[in-house]
Amino acid sequence: MPLTEPHDDRLRQEDPVDAARDPGEGAPRDAGPPRSADATTSGDATPAGDPEVSGSQTPGPEPAGAESPEPSEAAASEPEPVLPEPVRQRIVALTAAVLPGLPADEVPVPLRRVAKFAPNRRARLGAPAIAAQLTADPLFRQRITARVLADTGDLGAAVLEGTAPAAADPVEVAALAYLARPRGWRELIEASGAAVRAEADSAVVAELVREAEQRATRAEHDRAVARVEAEKLRDELARVRDEVGQLREESRQLTRSLRETQARERKATELLATERGRAARAAADADAELRRVRARLAEAEGAAGVARATAKEARSVDDARLWLLLETIGQAAVGLRRELALDPVDKLPADFVADALAEPSTAPASPAARARDTDDPARLDQLLALPRAHLVVDGYNVTKRGFGEMSLEQQRKRLITGLGGIAAQTGDEVTVVFDGAERMHGLPPSPRGVRVLFSRKGDTADELIRHLVRAEPPGRPVVVVSSDREVADGVRRHGAYPLGADSLLRRLARS
Repeated sequence: MPLTEPHDDRLRQEDPVDAARDPGEGAPRDAGPPRSADATTSGDATPAGDPEVSGSQTPGPEPAGAESPEPSEAAASEPEPVLPEPVRQRIVALTAAVLPGLPADEVPVPLRRVAKFAPNRRARLGAPAIAAQLTADPLFRQRITARVLADTGDLGAAVLEGTAPAAADPVEVAALAYLARPRGWRELIEASGAAVRAEADSAVVAELVREAEQRATRAEHDRAVARVEAEKLRDELARVRDEVGQLREESRQLTRSLRETQARERKATELLATERGRAARAAADADAELRRVRARLAEAEGAAGVARATAKEARSVDDARLWLLLETIGQAAVGLRRELALDPVDKLPADFVADALAEPSTAPASPAARARDTDDPARLDQLLALPRAHLVVDGYNVTKRGFGEMSLEQQRKRLITGLGGIAAQTGDEVTVVFDGAERMHGLPPSPRGVRVLFSRKGDTADELIRHLVRAEPPGRPVVVVSSDREVADGVRRHGAYPLGADSLLRRLARS
């Protein structure tokens, strides 16, 4: 939108008043290249055609009735008008809104930092700098005015003509008049200030009227509440009077009851004294009886002490007889071993069975029927606690039941390692038997106390287990771990103790 030259703020360059108000007018600005005096004068006289003044806005047709009068020294010497606060805030807001749109060389140095602020902070924090620059720099104000009037449309055109539409916001009109400064702009600002003050006064009067109405409404409400409260108090007073009458009647009844209670209390006191005498006599009798009971208790404790001494002496005699019996049995066993000339053996019965595996055998294989025997790990611990016990384990029967997801090699290794721990804990003889069909060469060495056997081709581990049990002497505790019912029945007939595979698995898990 074309911009009319301000009426009272544009002076000739050679005028000393202009030099005093805008010292940078005749010198090069920091925001742009230096301009000659002729160019400055020409730009002031015709700002709509100067690209530095109007920025990037395309000059449009001159509004009807717009004039470009020459400024006078009298108008230039007039002080800035006192702006109402709403008008001042609106001028700052309009300037802050269009400030980032100016080219960098057209933004004054004091406002370049403000132009980089966020929109909501620009008008709030940069208000003093923006107001000072608008007052001191007419060229900057003219550039701002060109962009502001371009955004206001018909309202800006009307303000340039020096008129204010009746329906327009007076604050907006005053702000545009301050920026554009057409003829009569001071009157527009004064009229806007009067309108703002009138609106403020109207708002104050309306607020006073509203407060008065509210006070009247509250007073009426308080009177109604007071009437209701008075009615409630009258009802409460009548109720309290009735209650007082009832309380008086109850007091008379309680007084009569108190007299009767006091008479009964006197009778009870007399009876209490009589009962106390009887209780004293009963206590004396109880003390005498207690002394007699204590004497009897002392006699009983003495008799008990004599009985304990007698029992201790009898137990000592029994212990001596038992020791003598065990010593006789031990000497008899030593004499029997010396008479039979039995020397310590280097091989156990199971070792002979292991050696026989190397010889050919034609015994037919028997089918294995799987069945569960007892699975109590406590029973296994009791049997392993017997002297010189021999633990025989059906290898694959246990591993496939406990950890069948592993390979056969891993199953064998895990079972043998666990049995090595049991052998180390109990000191018993341990033999684990595997079917020879899956036997693999290069097995790791067995733990100490554990014997690992594989059945020969054509035989099964079940037959080898029964052979091991038959090789043991009668009376030696042999524990066979297998869930195969046929194996359990076969070893039981030869005096062995069959247990289920779960008992060993639980024992290994516990270890």
